[in-house]
Amino acid sequence: MDYKQHIERNPEIMLGKPVIKGTRITVELLMRKLAGGFTLTDLLKSYPNLNKEQVLSALFFHSQS
Repeated sequence: MDYKQHIERNPEIMLGKPVIKGTRITVELLMRKLAGGFTLTDLLKSYPNLNKEQVLSALFFHSQS
């Protein structure tokens, strides 16, 4: 999976933390939500501007770091 389509780091956005492109939603936030018991469906309901591919890219990015 090429997470680079959906994940970016920009020093001017969230202090350079990896985020979903075009948002201020950090990979870290999504991982904390999943670790806390959220499901993919829960995330998509809570963040309606996200799609499944973006969340999966965040998971893949996190697994690579």
